[in-house]
Amino acid sequence: MLKRTIGRLNHESSVVMFGAASLGNVTQEEADASISFALQHGVNHFDTAASYGDAEVRMGPMISQIRKDIFLATKTGQRTKKEAKEEIYRSLERMRVDSVDLLQLHAVGSMEELDRCTEKGGALEAALEAQAEGIVKEIGITGHGHDAPSVHLEALHRFPFATVLLPLNYYMYSLPEYREAFDALMEEANKQNAAIRVIKAIAKAPWGEGEKRSYATWYEPFDQQQMIDACVHFVLSFPGVCGFASAGDIHLFPKIVDAVERYGSMNGEEAERILGSISGYTSIFGAPTSIA
Repeated sequence: MLKRTIGRLNHESSVVMFGAASLGNVTQEEADASISFALQHGVNHFDTAASYGDAEVRMGPMISQIRKDIFLATKTGQRTKKEAKEEIYRSLERMRVDSVDLLQLHAVGSMEELDRCTEKGGALEAALEAQAEGIVKEIGITGHGHDAPSVHLEALHRFPFATVLLPLNYYMYSLPEYREAFDALMEEANKQNAAIRVIKAIAKAPWGEGEKRSYATWYEPFDQQQMIDACVHFVLSFPGVCGFASAGDIHLFPKIVDAVERYGSMNGEEAERILGSISGYTSIFGAPTSIA
């Protein structure tokens, strides 16, 4: 399993992070099998959130037994100090652990959300307090949507977040404004030695209205191995990207791991040819808007 260093955390992490949104609505047996598969293939980075249904509960039985061997990250979507602190404690209880390696302020995709998190009495204060107590080692930030790179750049100007987690795929990076904002974020993150980690690597498009949803993901994912290979090649071709979260469906996870294990067998030109010729490939976040 390919590993990269998580910024200034100096942790050698598997480039594919186990995206535990996939465990939000599965049985305990299915969750245990998926986590076991991850461990067998060298995945040592597990990323979850308080809002991922029963994911933290499903992780608990196995994660608590291997806690010292993995990098464990969760997220709080609460915006006040009081509510965020309560959610952090609840996450630890649900996962049956005493601490997490990374606590992320979740879904901060607009300046308004960033303001709420960083204002007096906001969620950032809860994260800092939890860090002082030793139950949270590092603090990160995540976000969705086209404005995420610009919002996260401002976030790094306000606070030295250790990690940033945001969307990246071939289509989104082809949008001039997104590319410019993402590159600017990468430049600042590199200066601060903050780790860039990405999501939605294999997202193809929003589900069509009335379309039968074949996967638990809230968007239509790529599911053919060649397409997944090309998507994985694209995000890992960024040397400043230390990892990406797997899609939120346990049935896609083996294909994603397979693509990572064969990373390097496809060159950039081939990936470009495959991804550039896909019909119906678009942003799952709708039309981009300006945050100005």
